[in-house]
Amino acid sequence: MKDSQNAKKLDTQNTMDIPTRKEGWLQRLKHHRPAYVSFILLIVIHAVVFLGPLVWRADPEALTMEGPQAAWSAMHPFGTDDIGRDVLSRLLKGGQVTLTVGLAAMLFSLTVGTIIGSAAGFFRGAVDAVLMRLTEAMMSIPNFFFVLVGLTVLGNTPFMVVLVIALSSWMEIARVIYGETLKWKEHEFVEAAHAAGASNLRVLARHILPQAIPSVVVVGTLTIAWSILTESAISYLGMGIQPPMPTWGNMLQDAQQYIWTSPMLGILPGIAIMIVVLLYNLLGDGLRDLLDPRYVPRRRRNAKRITNFFKKKAQGVINNVH
Repeated sequence: MKDSQNAKKLDTQNTMDIPTRKEGWLQRLKHHRPAYVSFILLIVIHAVVFLGPLVWRADPEALTMEGPQAAWSAMHPFGTDDIGRDVLSRLLKGGQVTLTVGLAAMLFSLTVGTIIGSAAGFFRGAVDAVLMRLTEAMMSIPNFFFVLVGLTVLGNTPFMVVLVIALSSWMEIARVIYGETLKWKEHEFVEAAHAAGASNLRVLARHILPQAIPSVVVVGTLTIAWSILTESAISYLGMGIQPPMPTWGNMLQDAQQYIWTSPMLGILPGIAIMIVVLLYNLLGDGLRDLLDPRYVPRRRRNAKRITNFFKKKAQGVINNVH
């Protein structure tokens, strides 16, 4: 009897730290180390990019006395570019443009996808048929091809770049919202809202769409990564935002002819793009794992193994006593 009580005590002690569904999203994120580290690093990168110019006040367009392709120094930590501009200030300014395009494109695509997906899922019938066939038709068009054609037709101003990237990436969000709307619209709390006299718009906005927020956050995070990569690619090809406004993509384009003489001019913006896109993808994958009911954090798996081990040992002791 005493051994059985000890086994239960060990079971309780080893399961006390197991994460539960009642924890906040940030607490749950801590149990997924790659996603949590990515989240922290993204906060640091965005803070450096947007607040850094308040500390490092060099003009990204001004020519310096050191001249073109100057070596790294205290005055210019990353040297100067092909015409003598400070590389660090241009990295910060280019990062502001690139990250802003990524975030703005995500918000725009989120708006379009939410409207189309929720309307199709909520009203069904002809609305569903038309909107979801439109979504499927858009998904059949290669995204990058759509972006190139759109920029050729509409121009490559910053607003048009955001608009075209957003219009090429709203479909996945619409499909997620559509599925979540179908899932929640038949629940009792939605029927109760209808019975209380709430309008369709109020039911959709107050009772259904909030349930889709976790899934949309995952898709939105991955959309930011895709938008940043797309903006960088089209700027590198010369079809995106044009100089003198710097972006990480057009900095790569400017540096390609100096890859052997000043390789860091291309390596620095390339590393910046790679790190940010990788971190957003890791964060999105981590959030997807945490929202999966079948996912068990490593800490919980280890605790379960320890618990089972002590259960077997305790059971063996009890059997020997008997």
